[in-house]
Amino acid sequence: MIYLKRTRIHCPYCGSLAVLRPARVVYGDRPEAKDSWLYMCRRWPACDAYVKAHPGDSHRPMGKLANETARRKRVQAHQALDDLQRYWGIDKKGVYAWLQNELGLPASDVHIAMFGEYRCDQVIRLCRQTIAPHTSRPS
Repeated sequence: MIYLKRTRIHCPYCGSLAVLRPARVVYGDRPEAKDSWLYMCRRWPACDAYVKAHPGDSHRPMGKLANETARRKRVQAHQALDDLQRYWGIDKKGVYAWLQNELGLPASDVHIAMFGEYRCDQVIRLCRQTIAPHTSRPS
C-alpha cells in the first residue's frame, strides 16, 4: 500500500484543487504513462493544467501545474538549456548555475518545472542570445 501525504495543490488558472491520478488518464498507453502519476486540475479536461509527480512512494509534485501553453514553453526552455549545455560542453549543474546567476534567483527557485510562460521565455531568450553571437551565419 502506498502512503500518500496529503498535498493540497490549487490550479493557478482556475483555483480548483488538483487531484493525483494515474498518468494514463492523459497519456493513454504511451510509455511515459507506465507507473507514472500526475497532479491534475480537478476540472480536467476543461482546465488542462497538470504536472508530473515524483515516482515512488512520495508522489511529490515535480513542479507547478501548467496548461498546454506553459508545458510547451517548459519543453522549449529545457531544449534551449540543453543546446547551451552542449555548446559550452559543460554539465547540467554548470548550466543551471549560469541560469541562476543570469536570472538572479536562489538555487532553490531555478527549476523549469516551477516556471511559468514568462520565465520560460526569459530562459529561451538568454540561451539564444548567448549562443547566437558565436555561431556563424550562412552567406
